[in-house]
Order: sequence, then C-alpha cells, then structure tokens
Amino acid sequence: MRKVNDRLSEFLDEYNSSMKELYSKGFEFSPINVRESTAKLIAKYVTDIPEVASVGDGIIYASGYDVPVRVFVPYPDEVLPVLVYFHGGGHVAGNVYSFDPICRKIARETRHIVVAPEYRLAPENRYPNAVADCYAAIMGVWAALDRLGLYYQPSLSVAGDSAGGALAATISHLAQFDYSVKIKKQVLIYPVLDYTMHLRSHEENAVGYFLEARKSVWYLGQYFNEAQCRKKASPLFMDFTAALPETLVFTVEFCPHRDTGDIYYRKIEEVGVRSENVHFSDMIHPFLILEDMVKSECAKVYSSMNSFLND
Repeated sequence: MRKVNDRLSEFLDEYNSSMKELYSKGFEFSPINVRESTAKLIAKYVTDIPEVASVGDGIIYASGYDVPVRVFVPYPDEVLPVLVYFHGGGHVAGNVYSFDPICRKIARETRHIVVAPEYRLAPENRYPNAVADCYAAIMGVWAALDRLGLYYQPSLSVAGDSAGGALAATISHLAQFDYSVKIKKQVLIYPVLDYTMHLRSHEENAVGYFLEARKSVWYLGQYFNEAQCRKKASPLFMDFTAALPETLVFTVEFCPHRDTGDIYYRKIEEVGVRSENVHFSDMIHPFLILEDMVKSECAKVYSSMNSFLND
C-alpha cells in the first residue's frame, strides 16, 4: 500500500487546504507568484547552509546570450572534477541564488567543483533558449574556470533536479553526437523527461501531491509555444546510444514523473551504458527543497551522488 511520509503528509494536508481556498477565490498561477513561492519554500525548508572554500561568479560567453554562472569550490588546495548543475523550477522559477544551499551541499558531498548556470527562464524566454544556455555552459565551462583562476580536473559531469534534470538529460543527448565535448556522468533528480505526460504516474499522482497536473500543464504552457513539438523536446524520446554518459536517476513514488524516470534509466541500460536508479517509496516531488522535514532522505541523495560520481 502506498503511503506518503508522515511529515510530508502533514505538510500536504496544510498545503492542499490552502490551495483549495485560493482556487475558490479565483487564484491563477503567474510567473511572479510561482517564482516567489519557490524561493520562499527553499528559504524556509533548506536552512542548513554549509561552508565551502569559495563561491565566485563568472560568465560563459556564447553567441546570442552570455550565461552567468556561480561556481562553488568545496575545499581549498584540491584539484577536483567539475559538475555542472541545472536547478529545477518548472523552467519558470528558481535561480542560482535560491539553489545556493543545495549547490553547496552537492559540492561538499561529491567533492566536485559545482558550476550553476543562470539559464534563461520561461515565459520571457521559451524553449529552446534554456537548452541553448545550458549547452553553452558545458561548452564554455573550462574557459570560465580559467578566467576565475581555478584549478580543476578536466572531468565533466552534469546534474539537475526536476526541470533541471530535463535540461541535464537533454544536454547529454545532444553531446553524445558532439566529439568536442565529453560528459562523463549524469545525475537526474526526479527529472521531467516526458513533456507529453502520457504515462500512468502522471494520472496516478495528478492531484494531492504538491506538483499537481494543473500546475504541470501551466508550467509547460509557459515553456513551449503551441506549435512546438513537446515529444521531440522530451529526453525520453531522443536517441539512445552507447555514447551517453553513465546515469543515476532518482525517482519518487508520489511524483507525476516517476514512470518516465524508471523507463529512462532502463533505456540507458539497454544500450550498454551503466545506469542506476534510487527510488524513494514515500517521498513527493520536490522533496530535496523540503529538506528540514526529510533530512535523512535528502542526505541519501547527496551520499548516493557521491558514491556514483566518484566510483
């Protein structure tokens, strides 16, 4: 029998009650209120902010748009591999400032230099602008680190949560055909891999588990123009070859994207690439930004990332 974690169940009861009242008064999502609520949620529930050796800002220069990045160096006097991390937020919300604590934790726990791009958000910048920014980030990461005077191992991995997981996977699929860049590993945390939302988990978890269907539909309406093919943009339906990076996928039982994550990691396996899945049977999307309620589960994410990236 499926059962949500007790602490999250209490949170959901309160959240669902407040949203029901708001909907009854005609509430509608907007980029402003979604961005504000996401930032407030992270600030309220991710309160452990670890020290790192340095945090610096840089620019990745690209045609059309220069991508700001924040760079987290976890330990002084160590030459470490690099992880480019794409934050979540439905392609509409989130930024490197609000995800600062999470990037710090990833840097410390995985012993990687974490580079977090400030990619452009919808609806002001619709698909494929964010993809272009994220691809520019991996292409220009070494030059950006050089300009900051940092020493690093020339070993590149990517990661992301939710919509950031979609971007990480998309970049990996594009890079498999680009011999000028090599992505070693990818880590996808409850990723959005199917923009068509046609699987059982999209229906099973459509109501009551925070990321509801109506909000998912709204997010995608902000990200895509009506004429754009959502299936073509979905990593689940892209080409799978042995040139893809080794992959770790975190899936969550009470998440609309659960089934796509499960199918995706198996498709990676089928082409002969190492692929792992860590499943949380009582968590919701996006529990990583609700850390103070589920500390041990969040710690498991970071420790699993460490084991995978450094194996």
